[in-house]
Amino acid sequence: MVNDEDIKMFSEMIKNIFAQIKRDIVGQREVIEGTIIAMVAGGNVLLEGVPGVGKTRLVRSLARVFDLPFSRIQFTPDLMPADVTGTNIIVRDEKGNSAFKFQPGPIFSNIILADEINRATPKTQSALLEAMQEHKVTVMGVSRPLSEPFFVLATQNPIEQDGTYPLPEAQLDRFMFKLIVENPEPEELKSIITMTQKTMKETAEKACSGEKLMQMRKTANEILVTDSVLDYTIKLCAATQPDGKYASETAKKYLRFGVSPRAGQALISSAKVLALLNGRFNVSYNDINKLAYPVLRHRIKLNFEAISSRITPDQIITMILNELPGTKTSKVSNEKSEESSVNVAKTEKKGIFRRNK
Repeated sequence: MVNDEDIKMFSEMIKNIFAQIKRDIVGQREVIEGTIIAMVAGGNVLLEGVPGVGKTRLVRSLARVFDLPFSRIQFTPDLMPADVTGTNIIVRDEKGNSAFKFQPGPIFSNIILADEINRATPKTQSALLEAMQEHKVTVMGVSRPLSEPFFVLATQNPIEQDGTYPLPEAQLDRFMFKLIVENPEPEELKSIITMTQKTMKETAEKACSGEKLMQMRKTANEILVTDSVLDYTIKLCAATQPDGKYASETAKKYLRFGVSPRAGQALISSAKVLALLNGRFNVSYNDINKLAYPVLRHRIKLNFEAISSRITPDQIITMILNELPGTKTSKVSNEKSEESSVNVAKTEKKGIFRRNK
């Protein structure tokens, strides 16, 4: 069970983490919150946004705040799997005898920035699959564990298609969150320009160690999830399966494929962290609905009708949420919806949890 000391430590750490990141990043509150929730929950994050919105800077700042070894891998079409995982090289000892020695690649770090991940070929992208899910790397038949905690924070540009390769579905499923990094508001842009005119360097300082981060994860895992909330999460995942027994009408109309069991695991794990972040000791329906957007948006696959109608994944998630038993239905529009009798999150929330485009 969670005790008062663990809660106090968690609260102090979270407060310090946000305070330090704010020294480097202007705005993007919800993106920062989503990234930290995923890191505490032990998940990987895919950051999507146009160039220049601070994706890479955010990851560098996180490495400084958590004081963890950090590697940046710039993904390009000519990048090979061995450039990521490492390879065996021939070395000679003092007697002149030759032997193979493993030369670790940049994946052997705690925080991995996979910059512009969709610019590498699927062969190279697949080099991350084992590391992201099992936290180990197999090279030449030998499996080598990665240091804990281990995170992959990847970035991709949604507007370019020349020289890019869509991420394999199996790899997308290994990202706990897909977070949308929006352009800053005019006031935020003014602050960014003013700040960077003084210095381009990150000024964030250490606020949490790897050991404390693992302790925070352990504390979050102790948060209570009632049977009713767990059943609601299962129904939400099942409702995305267009051919399933519990398929929603929206899924039948707009989806080719629904989410995998990893989506349910990600929803519960991240909801525990969000509950604790908000000072609660149990997961609510509101937590599940709020996190449904970053957890599900990259896992559901739209059919031709949805694409031709320009319906976004987030709009489909909203419609599925409104079809679940006990929720109050509302149209996908620019108007904010009311909370339902089961405390459903406002479906028109902007930012990473709601995106109207």
